[in-house]
Amino acid sequence: MNPILSFFSSIIKPVADVVDAVHTSDEERLTLRQKFFELQVSLYEKALEAESKLVEAQSRVVEAEAKSDSWLTKNWRPLIMVLFVGLVAARWFGWSAPGIPEAVELELWSLIKIGLGGYVGGRSLEKIVPAVATAIGNLKAKED
Repeated sequence: MNPILSFFSSIIKPVADVVDAVHTSDEERLTLRQKFFELQVSLYEKALEAESKLVEAQSRVVEAEAKSDSWLTKNWRPLIMVLFVGLVAARWFGWSAPGIPEAVELELWSLIKIGLGGYVGGRSLEKIVPAVATAIGNLKAKED
């Protein structure tokens, strides 16, 4: 789950529990739960919008690099990814320096995941966000 969404969920859940404990009427609880649900949906929409803008900005940077006239500007990301994969593969075959701790290898894996995720995940998010926004819009339309 998105860290921003997890943060909002961790705040809203305890508040909803307190409201349930304070209000005794089922009607009051239902009304407040509905308001909390609307707040949660609104927060999720904002978080998705912010993440969508971030992915869009990242994709513009990658696109600008790819269209650059400089060979180095076009190829530095793929070269770094190949280097990191090569370092991990070298460690598998026992060709790495003996003093490199496992934490460094795990960090390389993280960088590889981020690097690949920037390309693959960004494209996936571009496809998913419109569907999620439509679904949330449909929920709002049903409530009205």
